[in-house]
Amino acid sequence: MKKLILGIAIVASAFVFGQKGDVNAKLQEANKAAMDAYNAKNYTVAAPKFLEVYNLLKTNGQDDKIYMYYAGLSYALANNSDESIKIYTDLVNSGFTGVQTTYTAKEKKSGEVVPLDKTTWELMKKNSDYSDFKTEQTPSVEAELYETLTTLLLNAKKSTEALAIIEKGLAKYPNNTKLKDAQGTAYYESGNTEKFIGTLKEQLAKNPNDATNWYNLGVMQSKNPATLEDAIASFKKAIELKPDMDNAYQNLVYAVIGDDSKIVEQINATRKDKPDEATKLIDARRERFAKALPYAEGWYKAAPNNLDALTALKEIYVVTKNIDKIKDLKAKEAELKAKAKQ
Repeated sequence: MKKLILGIAIVASAFVFGQKGDVNAKLQEANKAAMDAYNAKNYTVAAPKFLEVYNLLKTNGQDDKIYMYYAGLSYALANNSDESIKIYTDLVNSGFTGVQTTYTAKEKKSGEVVPLDKTTWELMKKNSDYSDFKTEQTPSVEAELYETLTTLLLNAKKSTEALAIIEKGLAKYPNNTKLKDAQGTAYYESGNTEKFIGTLKEQLAKNPNDATNWYNLGVMQSKNPATLEDAIASFKKAIELKPDMDNAYQNLVYAVIGDDSKIVEQINATRKDKPDEATKLIDARRERFAKALPYAEGWYKAAPNNLDALTALKEIYVVTKNIDKIKDLKAKEAELKAKAKQ
């Protein structure tokens, strides 16, 4: 799972209310504390302070969920997933988009552009000391809400809940690639492999040059003996697109070789009473190892310090009787084993 990455420019609001001074004082104090903590990256302190601002506003008749959003964001950045999930879920269910209209005017004397609330902005239009009355709308954060909540739920291993949010999000944003990617992950983590495979194929139809999706498709296909050849083709495609993808080489080697321990057991069981059958099994095994050889060499080339890659290549050299090649690997094997013990 990708690391949760969040970012937003939080700016202090100018509180202009008709309430008593002590209310405004509390709001200003809480808002400043929240902003100072956020800017200092002290998200653990910022989150509850933003909630305090939200609750103070709501108590005084202004349900401004942007501060709830800031609180949820701060909780996420503080790695408090439980609280962040609660807030983001409430925001998604409420239909919050984060779209806000800002009102500004320029003070003619100073040339300063000042932010205003709507009522004051309308009144100031009659004031000759001000000009350049403008309104702007902030962009919607609704899609980001779905993306972040999905990531939080997947990180918390709540794949079923994540799927519900993803489906709701895709109903509004059907072309959202982040939600589509997350959907595949959620299907996989919830054990719904068929839907996961379907999602991978759908994504590859749109972008056939995604090496990671070809690799993931190969992994899923390799779990079913009936689609093993498809898995081999998928791993080859991943390597074609990304020649240094060592995981694809690794899985390709094992997919071509198959369950070798089982084959060795069969050879040992038939060697005495059915030598001809054992010989056929030995020849077939050697043929599979020879077929896997170039992929094992590719794996070792892509990951020269991976002991598993070296060991697999060495075993294939043994089976295919590449004695000279084995000698070349011994020194490197001793070096890697020594490092592994440190």
